[in-house]
Amino acid sequence: MNVESRQGVKRPTSNIEFCVNRGLTMAEVANVVRVTNVTKVFKLGKIDVPALKGVNLEIAKGDYISIMGPSGSGKSTLFNMIGGLDKPTSGKVFIDEVDIAQLDAYELAWLRCRKIGYIFQTFNIIQVMTALENVTLPMIFAGMHDDAAVEKGLQLLELVGLGDRFNHKPFELSGGQQQRVAVARALANDPAIILADEPTGNLDLTTGEEIIALLKRLSQERGVTVISATHDFKMLNVSDQVVWIRDGRVDKIEDREELSISIGQIGTRV
Repeated sequence: MNVESRQGVKRPTSNIEFCVNRGLTMAEVANVVRVTNVTKVFKLGKIDVPALKGVNLEIAKGDYISIMGPSGSGKSTLFNMIGGLDKPTSGKVFIDEVDIAQLDAYELAWLRCRKIGYIFQTFNIIQVMTALENVTLPMIFAGMHDDAAVEKGLQLLELVGLGDRFNHKPFELSGGQQQRVAVARALANDPAIILADEPTGNLDLTTGEEIIALLKRLSQERGVTVISATHDFKMLNVSDQVVWIRDGRVDKIEDREELSISIGQIGTRV
């Protein structure tokens, strides 16, 4: 069954229908993200600035991935490609085997709403809304009934440790609490992927560790794929894989057991 949008456009009501409409199958695949030969070139006046130079990457369902690299390496650009926030100059990005570059604006918005949850360094929660209103907003956009959205929103705030703060607005919450609201909001529509862009960047050491532990627990308990673009080496301890980006390319990919992490030093196990 289809649901009418306000513009009279039929919108798919399930992943199966969405893929059928695109001529795709819903065969279970091991990878939730597949990046193939992706390049991105930005134009600054008459100058072409390559940000990505042929990136190939596969991310398995349920994994916790950290994308790391120095400023200007291309990690944020890659992050935006995976999130459907930008399109590659060439190459393809697949989410559950859907080539997102081929989606029109409506289909892309549908996929982002239902498949991906976003967490930002600056929290990006709406200042005039309560914690509960912030969390339920994506559900309302997805067409959920108000009462069901409120019930689920309260459950999610309880999950992230803010069950008693649901009626507070951002200025009444600490930075860590605001980021917890952002985590709950990211889970609103049961996404397959959570994209976390420097999620601990504006937090103190202890609060940052709490957010990292929360994301890891959600990944383990809910099978959500967490992909974090980060400078925070504390993230490495909970990552299943670390993707190192350098000069617009994947420099190396290391599994957690291959890393030797100690205070002030990171190396590869011999």
